[in-house]
Amino acid sequence: MAKPINLLREFSIPLISGIVVALIWSNFVPESYYHFDHDPLIGPLSFHFLTNDIFMVLFFGIAAAEITQSCLPGGELHPLRKAVNPLFATIGGVVGPVMVYFGLNALIGNPALNRGWGIPTATDIALAWLVARIVFGDRHPAISFLLLLAIADDAIGLAIIAIFYPDPSQPAQPVWLLATLLGMAVTYGFRRFNVKSYWPYLLVGGTLSWVGLFNAHLHPALALVFIVPFFPHANKENLHIFEEDSRDRSTMHQFEEDWKVVVDFGLFMFGLANAGVRFSSIGQATWLVLWALVIGKTCGIFLMGRLSVRLGYPLPKRVGNKELALVGLIAGIGLTVALFVAGEAFTEQVTQGAAKMGALLSAGCAFIAIIAGRLLKVKRIK
Repeated sequence: MAKPINLLREFSIPLISGIVVALIWSNFVPESYYHFDHDPLIGPLSFHFLTNDIFMVLFFGIAAAEITQSCLPGGELHPLRKAVNPLFATIGGVVGPVMVYFGLNALIGNPALNRGWGIPTATDIALAWLVARIVFGDRHPAISFLLLLAIADDAIGLAIIAIFYPDPSQPAQPVWLLATLLGMAVTYGFRRFNVKSYWPYLLVGGTLSWVGLFNAHLHPALALVFIVPFFPHANKENLHIFEEDSRDRSTMHQFEEDWKVVVDFGLFMFGLANAGVRFSSIGQATWLVLWALVIGKTCGIFLMGRLSVRLGYPLPKRVGNKELALVGLIAGIGLTVALFVAGEAFTEQVTQGAAKMGALLSAGCAFIAIIAGRLLKVKRIK
């Protein structure tokens, strides 16, 4: 039984299934899909809200645990100067798409489309992470590199939304971030008092962090990113997560072990809630968004990653030019964040639909990356 379950997780079947169901449902019975996704499901909370603002908290929490453990002695990002390279690459992954977008728009678009420059700046971390696991295997250093890069550029993407695409009815309320800081302080206190169970960290620290982000009108799905690094953890990262003889009994390890499978299968909900885009006429905005993601992300991340090496900040071991290029290509999967920004950037329905199609088509980077990984004979590390 365990083997089929692991195969389903390894090949991202739950997430892919959710995307396929959403696409079919939204295109054949669009009104039904819209009501399912956005109407109240539990009290006033919709399926879309429960998935993106609550369930995804766990996803980002697992990602934060992966990155934290990678920064420990023995991890791929230790010492911390090794984390400089993915942060350099993040800059390339934001600036590159913007440059490609403006350049292409000057050639084939029109000034009215300039407002869409923010659409290709962020990475769909959920799909990108799972595609990377198919390409590289669960334990390849490129996974930690991509996770840090994706979380950083998603944070930049959220800042772009708040600054350049504000909702006049919900202006940012940064004072609420004090609640997030309080959650971090409480979590640190739990650790100082050697609290072993992860539940107090989640229920008290995580809730405070979530409330702070939500009321500040920033994405609350990032709540555990600020909490998980304070979990008690092993002094060294040199053990596989699911080894039966693992000696790591730390709070962070236990949290990851208990919730990783739940998150992997729960990503069906993520795909179902976010991929319901109706196929519309393809226009100029489609190609601007698509090529900005594919070309801009790949080239920007690769070039800035290589520049970082030249400046003395190396790539992780077993991450060379071909792995770096594949990370850039995988990061070109914009999908959900790009879909959201497209809805904020353009109010005219035809242009908005065309831009969303570009975001949707960027999921094709997944198939290209998987095929390229096989052709380039990238060694998978499980």
